[in-house]
Amino acid sequence: MKSQLALGMLFAWAITASAADRFQAARDRLVDERVATAGVTDTRVLDAIRRTPRHEFVPRSQWPRAYFDMALPIGHSQTISSPFIVASMTEALQPQSTDKVLEIGTGSGYQAAVLSPLVEHVYTIEIVRELGERAADTLARLDYGNVSTRVGDGFLGWPDAAPFDKIIVTCSPESVPTPLVEQLREGGVMIIPVGQRYQQTLYRLIKTDGKLIREALRPTLFVPMTGEAEENRQTLPDPANPVAINGDFEVAASGDEATLLEFVPGWYYGRQVTQLESSSGDPAPQGKRYASFRNETPGRNSHLLQGIAIDGREVSQIRLSGQVRTDGIQKGPGSDAMPMIAISLYDELRSDLGTFYLGPFRGTRDWRSHSRLIRVPIKTREAILRVGLFGATGKADFDDIKLETVDR
Repeated sequence: MKSQLALGMLFAWAITASAADRFQAARDRLVDERVATAGVTDTRVLDAIRRTPRHEFVPRSQWPRAYFDMALPIGHSQTISSPFIVASMTEALQPQSTDKVLEIGTGSGYQAAVLSPLVEHVYTIEIVRELGERAADTLARLDYGNVSTRVGDGFLGWPDAAPFDKIIVTCSPESVPTPLVEQLREGGVMIIPVGQRYQQTLYRLIKTDGKLIREALRPTLFVPMTGEAEENRQTLPDPANPVAINGDFEVAASGDEATLLEFVPGWYYGRQVTQLESSSGDPAPQGKRYASFRNETPGRNSHLLQGIAIDGREVSQIRLSGQVRTDGIQKGPGSDAMPMIAISLYDELRSDLGTFYLGPFRGTRDWRSHSRLIRVPIKTREAILRVGLFGATGKADFDDIKLETVDR
């Protein structure tokens, strides 16, 4: 009987090892072509991404996309963040081998797994019981022995394990929860996305003399922190009136945000993009500024994204429009690696309801207007607006991007 059990365990281990090996080449490409090229330089963090089996932390239906640099649904209206964002937040945390780290928002457990080899211990809290229990099972099965899990409201932290050297928050409150500030040791670091539902900024906070010194890192979009944080939220978007924020690119960065690379107000995850001022010899089609994307490496990301609230019970049709100019565009690898304006629609569980495009745009053309009417499925609850080259090479400029509701 014992020999049969041992053989069974060996067989299970062999299957797991085989699956991990099967995805190793994909992980290597992810790190080399997406994460490192986007600005993450800490070799310890890159190695952690390279070694962590992300496919184990997503539903099997998502395995084909597990090593794409994109967020993926994990159920219960939650997502696993893109590998670049996980790597970027981990690098910003500056993890040390002696650190005791608190994570708020376990989700799938992937962020905790990436942190595990870099720190002494990870304490992670998830408010959705089913997700928390599933993540705990996955982390235990994969032998992440220095990760402790708990189901509860992350707004309240983990007071009986405090103080923490570092705190990382993977969901967005409107303001920093006071209990987390209290549980961060003096001199400790917190990485947290803060802001309105679809307009957030990722910050590094350092506790100095009991107060937080704030450094803006990048615009971002995370799922909201639920529980007490959501109950206290003051500003909510209007899903019956979806609009593109700063779609004419007239609002420029100022203050701390002006120092952020590739930051365009209202948009997030900017890659290889610049807001340019028009001139008398090269006027913008709308106002004084436009967004310009340049890429010389086929397949490398060059885009802007924006989250939008939209309710298909209130909005039946929208018109997507924009102005586009291209110069020397060459298609990148992949069927959709061309400049475009696109909007993806999602239901309340963040399942994909379809993506609708203006484009793709090719070759070299002066400014031209483009628009299309889109029927909104009744299950729609949010959308992601996407603009850029998407892996193509050359230059593409965009201006006057609009979303307008249309009555049937």
